[in-house]
Amino acid sequence: MPREARIALLIDADNSPAAKIDVILAELAKHGVSNIRRAYGNWKKQELKGWEAVLHEYAIRPVQQFDVSKGKNATDMVMTIEALELLYTDRPEAFGIVSSDADFTPLVMHLRAKGALVFGFGAKKTPAPFVNACSRFLFLENLGAPAVLDEPEPSPAPAARPAGKKAAAKKAPARKTALPAASPAPTLASDESEAELPPQVAAMVDSLSAAPAATPARAAGPLRLDRAALKQDARLVSLLRNAVESAEGEDGWSPLGAVGQQIGNQASFDPRNYGYRKLIDLIEATQLFDLERRGSQFLLRDKRRSRPRA
Repeated sequence: MPREARIALLIDADNSPAAKIDVILAELAKHGVSNIRRAYGNWKKQELKGWEAVLHEYAIRPVQQFDVSKGKNATDMVMTIEALELLYTDRPEAFGIVSSDADFTPLVMHLRAKGALVFGFGAKKTPAPFVNACSRFLFLENLGAPAVLDEPEPSPAPAARPAGKKAAAKKAPARKTALPAASPAPTLASDESEAELPPQVAAMVDSLSAAPAATPARAAGPLRLDRAALKQDARLVSLLRNAVESAEGEDGWSPLGAVGQQIGNQASFDPRNYGYRKLIDLIEATQLFDLERRGSQFLLRDKRRSRPRA
């Protein structure tokens, strides 16, 4: 039986909500086993009292760090030192960094340079350099929101019928059915071979590429950006167009799997941060690309390329 990839989960408790730990662990469980779990902070502070029950419930080791200077905390320094120690001793295949503090950006860059994957978790206020440095970054506001099945439109009232005819049977109103809270893995398929990677890391990369099962559910909670908002995001539009162009084949079409690989190589990205469960759903919502399905494969083409010349 192959060994699961090991993940070291390091939590900046001063800048992270205790209520989200369950969904963070569920997300990391898709990629490996979090057998190293540590939370850092000054546990003498009243603000961290809410962490006590969570630490016990999820077997997270608290690491105490006093504020050595007034108005400053040394938590991020201790967390960085221990991350580097783990990198060179325990050698986990990946790290989970829970914080909204951009001071961890150099640490993340170093971990990735040494071959480790880094899964970042933080609030939407997290500065872009930290977000982009991670292999994948997820906004905590977008994790753990329950989903409900789409409720059908109510049927119009039947017209009155002459006496003697049977009235139409009344339908019971549709019920909203709650679905599991855990978000499925995002679609970032890869056609590249990972043979040169260690087995545990290759398996983790594959798990990042796995497409979720189709479901009629829609996420409730995180705001789904509409076409106008997506088109106004210049960084997103540039990222998608560059990825499609880089993955283009001789026929002018780009396989979705290759596009996902290009995006993964360029930036930390997850369609759930825009309110979409799968990459293909996000791309389709922008209406910037032609989509074609050939068998089980989706192909993309920039609509600017498909317009006939005058």
